[in-house]
Amino acid sequence: MFTMEFLKTCVLGRNACTAVCFWRSHAVQKLLVGKISTTSSRSTVMPAWVIDRYGKNDVLRFTQNMMIPVIHYPNEVVIKVHAASVNPIDVNMRSGYGATALNMKRDPLHIKTKGEEFPLTLGRDVSGVVMECGLDVRYFKPGDEVWAAVPPWKQGTLSEFVVVSGNEVSLKPKSLTHTQAASLPYVALTAWSAINKVGGLNDKNCTGKHVLILGASGGVGTFAIQVMKAWGANVTAVCSQDASELVRKLGADDVIDYKSGNVEEQLKSLKPFDFILDNVGGSTETWALNFLKKWSGATYVTLVTPFLLNMDRLGIADGMLQTGVTVGSKALKHFWQGVHYRWAFFMASGVYLDDIAKLVDEGKIQPVIEKTFPFSQVPEAFLKVERGHARGKTVINVI
Repeated sequence: MFTMEFLKTCVLGRNACTAVCFWRSHAVQKLLVGKISTTSSRSTVMPAWVIDRYGKNDVLRFTQNMMIPVIHYPNEVVIKVHAASVNPIDVNMRSGYGATALNMKRDPLHIKTKGEEFPLTLGRDVSGVVMECGLDVRYFKPGDEVWAAVPPWKQGTLSEFVVVSGNEVSLKPKSLTHTQAASLPYVALTAWSAINKVGGLNDKNCTGKHVLILGASGGVGTFAIQVMKAWGANVTAVCSQDASELVRKLGADDVIDYKSGNVEEQLKSLKPFDFILDNVGGSTETWALNFLKKWSGATYVTLVTPFLLNMDRLGIADGMLQTGVTVGSKALKHFWQGVHYRWAFFMASGVYLDDIAKLVDEGKIQPVIEKTFPFSQVPEAFLKVERGHARGKTVINVI
C-alpha cells in the first residue's frame, strides 16, 4: 500500500518523476536502503543537525523531525547521505558569516521575512547514494554512488537526505569509501577554482612551474599540493613544523616552517614563483607578491577575501561597491608592478568533480583525513574545526 503523502507527491507535476514513485514503493526502498536507513518508508521527516539562529556552538540542535527534502526542479536529485564533513565555512556560517549575501541568493525578490532560512542545515560535502531523480536528469539513476559539494545558500548535508542540482553531482571515485570521498569535494573544488579557473594552470602548462602554497596543511592546501605535483610543478609549502612530514609525504619539494623564523627571509633563498596560492590572508598579502616572477604572467590568488564580510557590514549595494573598488584597485596596482592579483571562490561543479575523480582513481590524489566523528558528535566536530591548525579534513559518518 502507498501512503497518502506518497500519492500527493506523485501528482505534483514535473516534480514527480517516475523515479519518485519507484523509490517510494516498499519493495524498492528496502532494496536500496535496507538496514542502513534510519527513516521508515512512511516517514516524511528525517534526522538532521540544524541551527535556529546564528551564534556559538550551542546553537547546533539535533532533530528527528526535519522535513525530508523533495525535488522542486527537473534537474535535481535526492541523495541519501552516507558521509559528510565540516569545513571552516560551516563554522563561519553557524556564526552568521555571509548571511546577507546568502539570503539574497536564497530569496532574491525579498518575498520571505527575516529568519526564513531557519531551521538551517550546515555541511557542504556529501558522499552517498542517489534515491530520486528529476525528469531532466540523464547521467544518474537511483542506486548510483555519488559525491558533491553543495553551495552555501542551499540546505546542507548534515542530514539523512539532501537535494542537489544534477550539475553539482559526480559519480564517486571507485577507489574511495564514502568516508574518504566526503573529505574532498568542497576543498577540491575551491582549490580547482583558484588553480585552474582563476590561475589558468592545468596538466598541459604546469610542468616545471614554481608554485608557493601558503597554509598548505589544511584541506585546500593538501589537495592543492597533490594536484600541482600531478601536473608536474615544483611546490613549496608553508606550514608549521609539525605538519611538515605530512606535506612532504604529499609531494612538496620544499617546506617552510612559519614558526621557525621570518617566512620572507626563508623564501629569499628560493627562485621566484610562477604562482602563489594564499589560504592564509591577512598580512601575507603585503609581502607575498614580492616573490612572484615579474613580467612573466605570474599570478597570486587568494581565497581569503572580504566579499561576504563587506555585504554583512555594509549591505548588498554598498558591500558590492566596496568589494569592486578593493579588488579593482589591488589588481591594477599589482598589474603595473608586473604580476597578476586575483581572488578565487568555491565553485560547485559536477564536471570538475569528474576530472578530480579521475585523478583520484589514478592514484594521483588521496584524501587527507585528520579525524572522523559519528553523526551524534557533530558539535564536537565543529569545535575541532573552529580551533584551527587543521591537518587535513574532519569527516562525519552519517551512516
